[in-house]
Order: sequence, then C-alpha cells, then structure tokens
Amino acid sequence: VQLVESGGGLVQPGGSLRLSCAASGFTFSDFAMSWARQAPGKGREWVSGIFSNGTTTYADSMKGRFTISRDNTKNTMYLQMNNLIPEDTADYYCAIGLNYSDWRRYTYWGRGTQVTVSS
Repeated sequence: VQLVESGGGLVQPGGSLRLSCAASGFTFSDFAMSWARQAPGKGREWVSGIFSNGTTTYADSMKGRFTISRDNTKNTMYLQMNNLIPEDTADYYCAIGLNYSDWRRYTYWGRGTQVTVSS
C-alpha cells in the first residue's frame, strides 16, 4: 500500500491549491479516504473524507472553502482548497478510511505535503 501526496506549496492568503493523493497497492475504489492536517506545534486535525460512492464530508471550518473529490480511474483523491488563510498552514496527509479524528483506526497514511499560506 502506498499513498503519495502532492500539490503543496507556498500561497498567498486568498489563494488556492489543489492537493492530490495517488494511491496504489489496494483497490482504491472500494475504500473511503480522508484528508487530515497537522499545523506546526499542533495536533493532527481531520479535514475531510469521501466515501467509495463519492459522498463527501467536511470538518466545519473547511466547509465552503475545501472540496474533496476522487477519480477512481486514476486511483487518486484530491483536495481543492480555496480562499486559503494563514491558519490553513500545515502538513496535509491522506489516509485510507473515514474515521474522522479516531486516529487509532487509520492504518495507512501518506508522508504528507506541506502547505504554507503567507504573504
């Protein structure tokens, strides 16, 4: 099993980024997936999840700004982030499963991609 995040970088406040999570080693279309983030000096925070049928769910603070999606033909999950604010600065991780903040129930994680929102 391998999860590889990409798409992070430095962006100004109000800007946008699209993160990708490329999955391999398992039947991607069968599994729910999640995004989580960890800001410097803070604990991990669940961001968003998408079920295998495409149903999506978000943490309250991300609703309206972030959009999660998946392309099962490409074994890839995405996170479109708009209207970014400095508080969105964090390492962003993808994981197999949708267990919200019950971190013990996640088995596989990517290595993360760094997002920095700063002017």
